[in-house]
Amino acid sequence: MSQDTPRRTRLAEVRQARMDRPEVAAAYEQTRLRYELAEAVRLRREELGWSQRQLAERAGMSQPGAARLEAGGTTPTLPLLEQLAQALGLTLNVSLGPRQRRSA
Repeated sequence: MSQDTPRRTRLAEVRQARMDRPEVAAAYEQTRLRYELAEAVRLRREELGWSQRQLAERAGMSQPGAARLEAGGTTPTLPLLEQLAQALGLTLNVSLGPRQRRSA
């Protein structure tokens, strides 16, 4: 590479630069939490052999609402999380702890 050729920026460098911005880091964290919750609900529903409609009926919500939740497209309220946990035969555990910085 000659001195006149611009240096290419790696994707990891771009991502880290964005993550250093507080608003981006906060949005990423919220998305990560929604995804992890959605994944846990979907896996438990599949483990039980239920359709989204069956889960929705047992949790007192609509099937499209269950689909949005499983897609990570919504941030559920605590009462809804309690209903989902009860419907799925699970216990809802909420905890607060110190923030941990995630590596790229």
